[in-house]
Amino acid sequence: MVAHLVRLKLTLLRNSLRRSPWQLVGLIIGGLYGLGMLVTVIVALAALGTGEADFIGTAVVLAGAALILGWLIIPVVAAGLDMTLDPARFTTYAIPMKSLLAGLLVSSFIGVPGAITLIASIGTAASWWKHPLAGLVALVCGVLGALTCIAASRAITAASASLASSRRFKDFSGIVLLLPLMFLGPIITSVADGVSNLREYLPALADTVSWTPLGAIWAVPAEVAQGHFGAAGLKFLIAIGTLGVLIWVWKVCLSRALVTPAFTGGGRRRGGKLGFFTWFPATPAGAIAARCLSYWFRDPRYSAGLLIAPLMPLIFVFAGSQAGTGDTLGVALGFGGALAAFLVVWSISADISYDNTAFALHIATGVDGRADRLGRAMAAGVLALPLGLVYSVVGGIVIGDVAQLVATVGLVLGVVGSGLGLASVFSARFTMNAPLPGESPMKTRPGNGLSSALIQMAGFGGLGVLVLPELILAIVAVTTGQILFAWLALLVGVVLGGVFFTIGVRMGARIYNERAPELLLAVSADR
Repeated sequence: MVAHLVRLKLTLLRNSLRRSPWQLVGLIIGGLYGLGMLVTVIVALAALGTGEADFIGTAVVLAGAALILGWLIIPVVAAGLDMTLDPARFTTYAIPMKSLLAGLLVSSFIGVPGAITLIASIGTAASWWKHPLAGLVALVCGVLGALTCIAASRAITAASASLASSRRFKDFSGIVLLLPLMFLGPIITSVADGVSNLREYLPALADTVSWTPLGAIWAVPAEVAQGHFGAAGLKFLIAIGTLGVLIWVWKVCLSRALVTPAFTGGGRRRGGKLGFFTWFPATPAGAIAARCLSYWFRDPRYSAGLLIAPLMPLIFVFAGSQAGTGDTLGVALGFGGALAAFLVVWSISADISYDNTAFALHIATGVDGRADRLGRAMAAGVLALPLGLVYSVVGGIVIGDVAQLVATVGLVLGVVGSGLGLASVFSARFTMNAPLPGESPMKTRPGNGLSSALIQMAGFGGLGVLVLPELILAIVAVTTGQILFAWLALLVGVVLGGVFFTIGVRMGARIYNERAPELLLAVSADR
């Protein structure tokens, strides 16, 4: 049965590659990227072996603990990630639990993340080439460490199955993951500044972690290399006990989930409330704008972007605060508004891809391309424009410069108008394998990497060209403090933003009317 599940995983992987050449290209690129990372890790581990045993142990324990922690956290907060062999699919089959667990555990290593984890874990033996006995122990511990990663991932996913079925939990967990990732640089900088002596701090931290389930398995070879066989035995028992507990938790939760599926029903809602539909006129464009605006707050694929956009400029604000001057901080805030507005408006470049098969409603009802383009742009503009203006006003107040305030407002207006126009064209011309409705916004679908990257690069470059005049004028106004350039930036932003918005909506509408059936086919191909 275990071999059958492994063959099933390989068959599903092979069939997925036959569906589209881009899926094969994406897998090759992902494999090459993973292979490069793997070679780097192995070389670093071999170079690490030239140090002392305690130094090697510190590095391996901290890295291994971070690896297990990553496998614990990511499956929970990214609850929508794809699982090819979803246990729920085996509900109607009388597969013995032991065989099912073993098959799912082994098949988890078929794929780029699992394979890299296994090879890198075994590769820790390369760091003990000066200690042959510790190297042999590291081979065994590496296999156990990789199994612990997979078992921890499966156990925490099964344990949180009922929570993961809740959209509120998905949204909240996405926030929990995105915040540390976005501010990883500032967090590392702050921690580094707060630690006075890493030579003393890291070994103490590694010693503490080595007695926990996260680091015990990785610390065994170091204890053997130093002749501490008693401590090595105790930590090995902790590791074996951890793996056993994780598998037991996974078994219990999986047994319950196979007979008691998680509740996914929604709560009751009162009728009579139209929500955003009361904000817009009773026209096709107004109805589309209200629907899209509802998605921004209810669909996690949109709300994740709505979370990132206001927070991304804060990274530059942090850099400005490190400079220690209010002027730098104010400039970072002012220009950060243009970045925040751009992140929102460019999101509609994938609007039709996010619609998926629901896009058929637009075709069936005969929605005109102009109404479709204008409605989607209105929804994004309602969010992007106030967000960008708030940053610009706050930046101008902090720096106390009217020239910057006027100039950055002009830049925001130019970015919003030009960005909406360009995104309206891209959305009608290109589609992407976006996460399906109800899936996690962090899910990456196969074959989407190269084509999506090229489209995004073309869009970024195109918008940079469109807003170049007001950007140059805004920079000159801020650096020289002359109000004339600020008013010119505002004027150019309003004029060019309006012109490019109008041209983009018209071009996008024409492309939409010509390619509507092809667009529906493209977004319906991968259901």
